[in-house]
Amino acid sequence: MNVLLLSLALSPAAQPDDWKAAETAHLKNIKQLTTDFVRAGEGYFAPDGTKIIFQAEEKDTGNPFYQIFIMDLKTGKATRISPGVGRTTCGYFHPGGTKVIFASSHGDPDAKKHQEAEYKQREEDKKKGVRRRYSWDFDPHMKIYEANLDGTGLKCLTPDAKVYTAEGSYSADGKRIVYSAGNAGNVQLFTMNADGTNAKRVTDAPNCYNGGPFFSPDGKKIVFRADRKEKDRLQLYVINSDGTGEKALTADDKWVFWAPYWYKDNKHIIYTGADHSNPLAPPNYDLHWMDTESGKKARITFAPGQDVLPVFSPDYTKVMWTSSREGGKAAQIYIADFTPPKE
Repeated sequence: MNVLLLSLALSPAAQPDDWKAAETAHLKNIKQLTTDFVRAGEGYFAPDGTKIIFQAEEKDTGNPFYQIFIMDLKTGKATRISPGVGRTTCGYFHPGGTKVIFASSHGDPDAKKHQEAEYKQREEDKKKGVRRRYSWDFDPHMKIYEANLDGTGLKCLTPDAKVYTAEGSYSADGKRIVYSAGNAGNVQLFTMNADGTNAKRVTDAPNCYNGGPFFSPDGKKIVFRADRKEKDRLQLYVINSDGTGEKALTADDKWVFWAPYWYKDNKHIIYTGADHSNPLAPPNYDLHWMDTESGKKARITFAPGQDVLPVFSPDYTKVMWTSSREGGKAAQIYIADFTPPKE
């Protein structure tokens, strides 16, 4: 889920003058990948590392919401593969490399009306000089779809769901999908077979949001985020893929933690975090590293802008993330060579 992407251009909190030097400890050859979109984010690698799938707002199309694109990293060419109507989020490659999944609301009969309403609201906001607080709409028309890499062969994997189903990702063997489903205020984690059959509930924490799940590389665990104690104050959790052994990885109600993603050793994660303790200071989101067994943490980014939604390349030598680090502009996707912190 693209939580907070609309608010990434907020004025960031002050950062040290040597932030670029600080980042070289773990990041080198930082490069912006997306440039031709109003905003772009939440990118994931193809299994061979040659392409990425991501969401972006196109220019002058009549749709202000994200659509799903695949980019060839060698040529930089990006092609939209989603229908172009409604909202989309959370594209992800099948480990076999020939199919993808993403969530879309294009089946909503009122999708275009929502697009028109969003443009009108943006105009009103601009005239009044206000910035809306970000909120995520758990749209019941949002369903998970499978498609070929060119967007053909579109197939709904959750056709009977009467609630929001999104935030899906595959297990490393390609046999299962973990995803989020529910209504606003009560979203739980589920797994299903890659063809959409045999859905099973994983979490049992009612009246809260549980989302952004990813299988560990060995398929034994799932890492995710949840606002168990306070609405929108996300913390990180890990649970066995069968729903047992849940464990909280963070428990600091002054911070928001989200977008965790596994490293190859099934032990460490990279994630996003920001201090929300001062209501007068805009939170500055940065990338962090954690040992899920010891709890030891390390900070990865220090830029005077928002750095969120980190993922690793298939060989784990690179990290890709969403950022507004270039002058506070709208979010775009970045990539860098990655060196993990030493312990």
